[in-house]
Amino acid sequence: MRIGLFGGTFNPVHFGHLRTVLEVRERFGLDRVYLIPSAMPPHKSEVGIASPSDRLEMMRRAVENDSDFVVSNVELMRTGPSYTIDTLSFFADALPKTDPRFLIVGLDAFLEIHTWKDFRGILARIPLIVMGRPGAFDRGQFQDMPLAVADYLDGLAPGYQYDRQQSVFVHPGFQPVYLIGVTSLDISSSAIRSLVRSGRSIRFLVPETVSEFISSKGLYQ
Repeated sequence: MRIGLFGGTFNPVHFGHLRTVLEVRERFGLDRVYLIPSAMPPHKSEVGIASPSDRLEMMRRAVENDSDFVVSNVELMRTGPSYTIDTLSFFADALPKTDPRFLIVGLDAFLEIHTWKDFRGILARIPLIVMGRPGAFDRGQFQDMPLAVADYLDGLAPGYQYDRQQSVFVHPGFQPVYLIGVTSLDISSSAIRSLVRSGRSIRFLVPETVSEFISSKGLYQ
């Protein structure tokens, strides 16, 4: 079974999150994607962040009818900040060793991976799938996105080489870093929270079940 791991604050989860990870699942033939809300993101202020239990429930409601997605509370069960390297250790122990696993991240998050705890350990442990705008990874755009990623990787772990045919960076001592263009929906969690505070509708930005939960709990007011 091919497994994807996709973590984030999800404050709240919206169609931008869901659509992009669906496209990754289809393109990489993933049998299951674990959606992992973080408890206390190390790089974000807790101000304005809904409780871990509320964010977990919103994610559960968002994918309740799709068996290809599994919501995990692994980061909510730990105390302190949510570190990706610890989450990878958990799934390494919890899943069959023969199951290929991939860490799914957005481009912005990837370009901050040098700030993550034991980022070289992450690169050594699991292949990454980096999501960006569709045109960013076209061959005609090679002078843009892939070169920027190449420069960044060279500072992290020199030796990565880009395979244009497969849209992947490979390294003799680290795991591959795949690039994928995904549908760019101009939706952000911060914009959704702003709409809620101003009393405006968030319909069609989040699943209806999530919108109803936000309203019933009075979140983001």
